[in-house]
Amino acid sequence: MHYIPHLSKDKKLGRLIEAGEPHKLKKRKNICIYLCASIMSQQLSAKVADVIYARFIKLFAGKEPTPQQILDTPSETLRGIGLSNAKVGYVKNVAQFEIAYGMNPLKLHKMDNEEVIAYLTPIKGVGRWTVEMLLMFALGREDVFAIDDLGIQNAMIGLYKLDRTDKKKFKEDLLRISNKWSPYRTYACVHLWRWKDNAPLKQPKKRNKTSG
Repeated sequence: MHYIPHLSKDKKLGRLIEAGEPHKLKKRKNICIYLCASIMSQQLSAKVADVIYARFIKLFAGKEPTPQQILDTPSETLRGIGLSNAKVGYVKNVAQFEIAYGMNPLKLHKMDNEEVIAYLTPIKGVGRWTVEMLLMFALGREDVFAIDDLGIQNAMIGLYKLDRTDKKKFKEDLLRISNKWSPYRTYACVHLWRWKDNAPLKQPKKRNKTSG
């Protein structure tokens, strides 16, 4: 893959890339549904999130609903598939935003990363992290670094022996290391997540215990 030579200049990250499968980013057409699914999955295991999303799609005869169909669905029906009151509201907020302002991929592709974040985070229930995931896995942006993601932080603590005691210094360290990965920081994040979830595959020696 095109990103491997650049990221492999970082020897520690290079070992993770060597141990794993290359990753190819995909672009999605239905950004509204992607955001809704993202909200549904928050604070849930992937398995439970998949079950709830399957129930959601079943409400609409197995097809992705239009934003208007989501708004027209009674809140109690959405709660019945396992969504909390808050998540029901957030999903409807996303549908309302799509109708009022639009989330067409062509529109979003004209914006840079920070512009997309600024455009979508006014939706109640959609935070910066959620939009960063959208940038990576729905818009296919190659250079996104999810600095506030706990999995990324823990993986970098283990890989680079960082200390999060001093929050300001910790953030500076994360940025200093990740800046070297640009313009392929998304792929670096993917490999860090994989390593954190699947360790020990082929990890560096003397792994820091604080990585969990």
